[in-house]
Amino acid sequence: MKLLFAEDEVSMAEAVTDILTYHNYSVDTVYNGADALEYARTEHYDGIILDIMMPKKNGLEVLKTLRSEGCTVPILLLTAKAEVEDKIAGLDMGADDYLAKPFVMGELLSRVRAMLRRKDQFTPDVITFGNVSLNMSSCELTGPAQTVVLSKIEYKLMELLMLNKGIYLSTEDILVKVWGYESEAESGAVWVYISYIRKRLAAVGADIGIKAKRGVGYTLEITGDTD
Repeated sequence: MKLLFAEDEVSMAEAVTDILTYHNYSVDTVYNGADALEYARTEHYDGIILDIMMPKKNGLEVLKTLRSEGCTVPILLLTAKAEVEDKIAGLDMGADDYLAKPFVMGELLSRVRAMLRRKDQFTPDVITFGNVSLNMSSCELTGPAQTVVLSKIEYKLMELLMLNKGIYLSTEDILVKVWGYESEAESGAVWVYISYIRKRLAAVGADIGIKAKRGVGYTLEITGDTD
């Protein structure tokens, strides 16, 4: 699981990052709200931890911007303030949980685990991009030409691409996210299913396509060069 952690107190940031890393989380740590927003927009995370009181942009501003842009990644807010108003404001803006400082590391880890278990609550039933929609209940891919039902792997791959549109995902990322850590699937399987998805998109008359960049990975873009 990959986390973004934003905290301007360096000693606190280092301590929390060490604990999360020890518990097998991959952590990107930043020290102000502007960097937090940039990282959240450009990287793929399973969860985000935001301190409310940060320079450049505070945690509530980052949260509000991300949710307004359609970011569905679960977010945990941290703050030295325990006022009810802060908690209500954060939850109303779309935060998944709230933890007041000082806290014990065990409680933080518990909140993070709970946040990640509930992350699917933030995913809409229907994802749209361009003229295509993906129904997450029925696994149906719909475009102007027709609707097709995707297989389990096709659906998981299409969902991953649509939730990360514009972001290049490596073959290794896709293998882990779609097939799982324990799978014996190899990189060739990714190429095969990318080919299947391209055919599905063509069949429904999509104006989006999968773009490949050698040595980088795959991303979903509005139709252009989809080599």
